[in-house]
Amino acid sequence: MFAQFGPAGNPDAFYEAGFKASADMPKWLDGLSLTAYEYQCSRGVNIRQATAELVGEEAARYGVKLSIHAPYYISLATEDETIAGNTQRHFLRSLEVAKWMGADRIVFHIGGPGKGANRRQAMERAKRLFAQVLEQVERQGLTGPLLLPETMGKQNQLGSLDEVLEICKLADWVRPAVDFGHLHCVTGGEYTTSKEFAAVFDKIGETLGEEAARNLHIHFSQIEFTKAGEKRHWTFADPYGPPHEPLLAVIADRGYTPRIICESAGTQAQDAKTMQEFYRSLLKKDLVV
Repeated sequence: MFAQFGPAGNPDAFYEAGFKASADMPKWLDGLSLTAYEYQCSRGVNIRQATAELVGEEAARYGVKLSIHAPYYISLATEDETIAGNTQRHFLRSLEVAKWMGADRIVFHIGGPGKGANRRQAMERAKRLFAQVLEQVERQGLTGPLLLPETMGKQNQLGSLDEVLEICKLADWVRPAVDFGHLHCVTGGEYTTSKEFAAVFDKIGETLGEEAARNLHIHFSQIEFTKAGEKRHWTFADPYGPPHEPLLAVIADRGYTPRIICESAGTQAQDAKTMQEFYRSLLKKDLVV
């Protein structure tokens, strides 16, 4: 068992090669020897059942692991009943599509605390609404895929590592999605060393168990940031952090098998391939030693 690498969404090279439909992505990724794909529902869950099933069939044929990014509109800390209702529907709709597609993970954002709101109180609201979501999911028979709250890159968003782990404690089928680019941004440039990356895995293992750390869902990209946090995603050719090499060194050294989704701006498959090749070079080096 090895770490899996792949892109978030469809990269520029996919369209430049003449492809248009996401159902063609698994075959295209197989040509690059990539084995993961995160389908983007971030602007809303609009995919039809037949299309979702076709994507799933192609992914199964080519051995590509599927995850889904749920809509950005999810806001668990909201005090607005309409937004809360919509948030629950976004979760249920995402899970329905995951069932059609055969995706085993759904990444989501916790949301913002609201302007001037108390962050602790916002977290308590988020936990209460998420508990209601979990109840609905079980009641409607949509359990199966893991739900993954993501670490966020802006100071005014809920989604520190501690906050994500707090949400994960609500059910054993809730696991973290750690975006190391986001952590790099909110800490003003940390997460550049193996020690810093290793500390994240250690904390997850201590909180949720070794299996959660070993099979972590990871987002990675080079990101420009300001004092407010994340500003813009770039590519591996651009002069931004964090570096991927020390992260992959920790993963290879520990024998971990995460799923690493690259979110580079347009070059996410190419950069995922770069990470995969470096990771495999580390494994070969260990075998030689």
